[in-house]
Amino acid sequence: MGSRHLSRSIVVQTLYELDFNSGNVAPLDEVFKRNAGEFGPELKDTEFARRLVDQTLAHKDQADAIITKAAPEWPLEKINLVDRNILRLGLYELIWGNHQEVPERVAIDEAIELAKEFGGESSGKFINGVLGTVYREMGNMGKTNEEKPVGAPHDS
Repeated sequence: MGSRHLSRSIVVQTLYELDFNSGNVAPLDEVFKRNAGEFGPELKDTEFARRLVDQTLAHKDQADAIITKAAPEWPLEKINLVDRNILRLGLYELIWGNHQEVPERVAIDEAIELAKEFGGESSGKFINGVLGTVYREMGNMGKTNEEKPVGAPHDS
């Protein structure tokens, strides 16, 4: 397992634990350090994983709104905890992450692999569907903006 995939695995487990214990959660530093030590003792540098945890949590509300829009037939609270947190991580990397470091398609592929590893039988397809929808929408937004001449009125 590559160090970035291992880092993402630790991130998913940390996000899951924080979400699962929402009312009685230990401090983030404690949860992250324990998970990194338990699930990634061979991981020498945890900076990438820690940045993913921090930034995914910082964008959680925005990601949840996007999930709600992209999967309207699945209320957020009905999406299982693993899938919900993989989607949050995937959306962070897809939308707000450094695309020079992690291209959009890599972010989607990694999220699908995490879903296959940690989720249920249909998790990979679900994650792929939601992130694929968001990715296509991102592309369409870019094309729409590029096609309009500079200074042309924009639709509201």
